[in-house]
Amino acid sequence: MKFFKIAAFYSFADLSNIEELQEMFVSFLINEDIKGTVLIAHEGINGTVAGREPSIDRFKDFLKSKNLFEQHNYKISYSEEDPFPRLKVKLKNEIVSIGNELADPVKVVGEYVQPEDWNDLISQDDVLVLDTRNTYEFSIGTFKESIQPETTNFREFPDWLESSDLDKDKKVAMFCTGGIRCEKASSLMRANGFKNIYHLQGGILNYLEKVDEKDSMWSGECFVFDDRVALNHNLEVGSYDMCHGCRMPITDGDKLTREYEKGVSCPNCCKEKTPAQKKRYADRQKQVDLAKLRNEKHIGVTLESSKK
Repeated sequence: MKFFKIAAFYSFADLSNIEELQEMFVSFLINEDIKGTVLIAHEGINGTVAGREPSIDRFKDFLKSKNLFEQHNYKISYSEEDPFPRLKVKLKNEIVSIGNELADPVKVVGEYVQPEDWNDLISQDDVLVLDTRNTYEFSIGTFKESIQPETTNFREFPDWLESSDLDKDKKVAMFCTGGIRCEKASSLMRANGFKNIYHLQGGILNYLEKVDEKDSMWSGECFVFDDRVALNHNLEVGSYDMCHGCRMPITDGDKLTREYEKGVSCPNCCKEKTPAQKKRYADRQKQVDLAKLRNEKHIGVTLESSKK
């Protein structure tokens, strides 16, 4: 039985009193025992939260009451374990950070493509398939024949675009996890004169939900930013774990190496971590393990009021 219902959502909206909205979210989510991360900015909201099914259903109604619910940007999955250790509600300058004012999805975006139509689009010979996610996400799963800008952070995308030699008349079909990064990326490309920009509405998560696995052009697993790490085509917990030293996805094989220490390091980051960092991570892992023995979470609510 799947005990936790997980909601991933975003909405672009002109928000004024975001400090008051932050307090409303915190109060509601604490009262419903919902954990996860919510980002609030003047341009809208973005987040993923998890809780018992009745609580998440009431959260959906809460979003509707604030005019922050959009059905095509609201995606549900399930987990047997709580994928979040705490609740974080943060005020930010952007709900997904690209760092370029030309990217304004309220003014202009690319053309949305429904999951059921995506295969036909990316099968066309004159279409470039662009994965706007980061390299570590791309490495564990993507659409066949897609390219990735080799970014480690979405804020690197504008520089990649500027240095690329992409034909502005070429058809570009882009995708990301839930759709929000493509809102910013497609807006930036349109603002820079690209004419034929398409993006997968609802992102990979929507595609995996709507397209049968036997018809799928997706290969691998989809990285998610919570303790599930990755999801398979059935939106179930996949085969990857996460290194809590560098937040990179790791395999069972990685965990058999000498470089791996639970909660501390893995082959990706072992040589980069200082002895002081490793000690700090080891102490943190010890607290996590002790909390699990007591059947409790080791950290609680985080409320950040500074925008960064």
